[in-house]
Amino acid sequence: MKKIAILGGGESGVGAALLAKAKGFKVFLSDKGILSDKYKEILNQNEIPFEEGQHTEEQILDADEVVKSPGIPDKVALVQKLKSLRIPIISEIELASRYTKAKIIAITGSNGKTTTTLLTYHLLKNAGLNVGLAGNIGDSFAKQVIDDTLDYFVLELSSFQLDNCFEFKADVAILLNITPDHLDRYNYEFQNYVDSKFRVLQNMTPSDNFIFYQESEALANELAKKTFPVNYLPVSLQEKVAQGGSLQNERLEVTYQENHFSFALEDLPIKGSHNAINAMSAILVAKVLGIENDKIAEGLKSFKSVEHRLEPCGEVGGVKFVNDSKATNVDSVFYALGSFNDPIVLIMGGVDKGNDYSQIEALVEQKVKALICMGTDNQKLLDYFGKKVPLIFSVDSMQKAVTLGQEVATEGDVVLLSPACASFDLFKNYEDRGRQFKAAVSALTIA
Repeated sequence: MKKIAILGGGESGVGAALLAKAKGFKVFLSDKGILSDKYKEILNQNEIPFEEGQHTEEQILDADEVVKSPGIPDKVALVQKLKSLRIPIISEIELASRYTKAKIIAITGSNGKTTTTLLTYHLLKNAGLNVGLAGNIGDSFAKQVIDDTLDYFVLELSSFQLDNCFEFKADVAILLNITPDHLDRYNYEFQNYVDSKFRVLQNMTPSDNFIFYQESEALANELAKKTFPVNYLPVSLQEKVAQGGSLQNERLEVTYQENHFSFALEDLPIKGSHNAINAMSAILVAKVLGIENDKIAEGLKSFKSVEHRLEPCGEVGGVKFVNDSKATNVDSVFYALGSFNDPIVLIMGGVDKGNDYSQIEALVEQKVKALICMGTDNQKLLDYFGKKVPLIFSVDSMQKAVTLGQEVATEGDVVLLSPACASFDLFKNYEDRGRQFKAAVSALTIA
């Protein structure tokens, strides 16, 4: 009996453990942190041995294969030991893909992948397809393929998940954009991050479809250097394309083979040019899978915006409050700022991942009347934007940021939480940050 060791006991790790056990492997799960009661109960019920608060090396180094949580960097000593022993290290996505007959729609990019994944899933589900949602969102992919009853999976994939995929193959891949992000995990080499994102194309064939935003500079540069044996379906905001999607006269125009679909941009429930890209990408998937135009239009109109992504969360005294906590990099903030014509009070800050703020400099000078820097160390933001905005402040809590935002905003302004940074200095994660923002705004409305 082969042994699989699982590193990390979150949703993906526990799902991988359940799948490995179901397929007859000897399984051991190890987490250096403390497991949640929910996952401990699942492991105990399924008689899967595990440990928490440590990694017992002799239990892990004798495994035939290791499934590593995407949150664990390669530079960790235990991972380096596994590599030196040539023990294969894979992701939960790689493991799960071995055990499904379903067609896979794989979605990645620095920004927009959650919205695109949820919209794609919604369009397919609304049309009656037997489809699952997994990857960086929803229930574990591995857990869902134990019984393998679905015909399609829509997967949101991060670069970290793709890094440990080798035989994984997508039937449709979407690559939305590539901008500098997570460079601390890639030795501060942007090309390493680009290479990671392009792993979504590995193992694809000429009968498979590749949907991509053609105006993404890094993406275009890479495609100029390499060709891939896939059917290219570009999405453009600037020009008409024969096959793919383009924005023409404020309409989404999407063509796949002989089939065409048209939809008014103003009827899209998610706003901003970035969401035109996301929507056309999702529509292309629907067209590839043969979904009728009326079903696609119905699905687009009924879609609800994603929590923590340009999410309206209240209006106080004519001031709108918008939660964009999922904007953990500069590119996301660029799109967020471009979504509003009203004056903006911008709340930014957190754990800087090597950010280059020059991308948003002009937009900040043009649109931001006040910048509230929120974090334990705001010096980089203060130094960069100190002379570029009329008002700049430094705070160390969400409550202070929201209260200050209300004080400096006037009727018609937007108070926008769009941090450009990771959340781990003051919050558990970006969801916690967004919910604290919404709670603070609710307290204003009650007061």
